[in-house]
Amino acid sequence: MIPNLTPAEIERLALLGEEMGEAIQVIGKILRHGYESCHPNGGPRNRELLEKELGDVRAAMMIMVKANDLCLGAIWAHEKNKEKNVQRYLHHQQKDFA
Repeated sequence: MIPNLTPAEIERLALLGEEMGEAIQVIGKILRHGYESCHPNGGPRNRELLEKELGDVRAAMMIMVKANDLCLGAIWAHEKNKEKNVQRYLHHQQKDFA
């Protein structure tokens, strides 16, 4: 047992971690093969896979919000702050993309 976490909290965190890992895996495929590449045997393009996995990450996040593990307002506030602060470190993006 992990200290101070219920089995339900552990399960939700595990789900989020798994989904984030799957998104990272697709990002690696895009970096190696591009957005429009797909498995040699066919299937969805890497862009579609990333969209699916990010949707799965968001679903896991919302499950945590609904369980009161996370605060959606705090997530949104951090999102807006990140959009503002990250611009100075991005050298290949259009200005004010956020």
